[in-house]
Amino acid sequence: MDFFSKLKNKLFKKNIDIFYLDKLEDLDFFYKEVGQQDMICIDTEFDWRKTYFPKLSLVQISTKKNIFLIDFLKIKPSNFLKQILDNKDILKIFHSVKSDATILSTSLKTKMKNIFDIQIAEKVLSENEDIKNYGYITHKYTGVSLEKSETNSNWLKRPLSEVQINYAADDVKYMFDIFSAQKKILTKINAFKLVLKKSQQEALKGEEDLLASRLKRNSKKLNFFQKKIFIWRENKAKEKNVPPSFIMSSKDLINLSKITEEQDFEKRVFKVLGDSGLVEDYIKSVY
Repeated sequence: MDFFSKLKNKLFKKNIDIFYLDKLEDLDFFYKEVGQQDMICIDTEFDWRKTYFPKLSLVQISTKKNIFLIDFLKIKPSNFLKQILDNKDILKIFHSVKSDATILSTSLKTKMKNIFDIQIAEKVLSENEDIKNYGYITHKYTGVSLEKSETNSNWLKRPLSEVQINYAADDVKYMFDIFSAQKKILTKINAFKLVLKKSQQEALKGEEDLLASRLKRNSKKLNFFQKKIFIWRENKAKEKNVPPSFIMSSKDLINLSKITEEQDFEKRVFKVLGDSGLVEDYIKSVY
């Protein structure tokens, strides 16, 4: 097992060990440790720039004693993780759960239960002030200023740098402390269950089918025919596993909706789509 003891001693004040898991034989201790928990903290690192489905790179899971960084490009303990995430008896602590729920549900087909989102908790405690980022919340409750330079890092590149590993570990390292402090205040004002409810609602939004979620987000600005084109574009993007904009831009979608069956119809459609195969499929599917 690749154990970053030097990294821990150099970068961490808390007595928490980091385990970087990139081999199947590394998982035994992880299974034993995480399977016994009633509460864990979770974050993900991923890339979603050139694909329809997000590409999960790293899953960070923290217990009160250890941090596990699971390299999903090399090993995929999918069944075990799904069981943990779907287990309603284990409290899962996130920051901004919606995006992580999208990544985990598309990658592992999860349907998570028993969620606490520290960002939602902070919003409730701040009486609906502007949503605060993880760095702000961490500093507020722990006094620690996080290094966020790796936010847009290339998480598909291997090996990961020590800076990336430190960044990923930091994203779950302080969540227990934050949760504990927030829970005390929420309990006093009788709002803890409210945060659990709102957190679950956000997770459900993240777990929505991508097409349905995107259509819902855009439905008010699209007419009936444009919605048909939108759905076709989504399905082609899903089939090719590319971003919908790689099939056509939103501007081209609007332009395409104005082309009716008249002289040079196919030629005009081809001018927008630029691919004879797409033109044929478009005409067959949309008209």
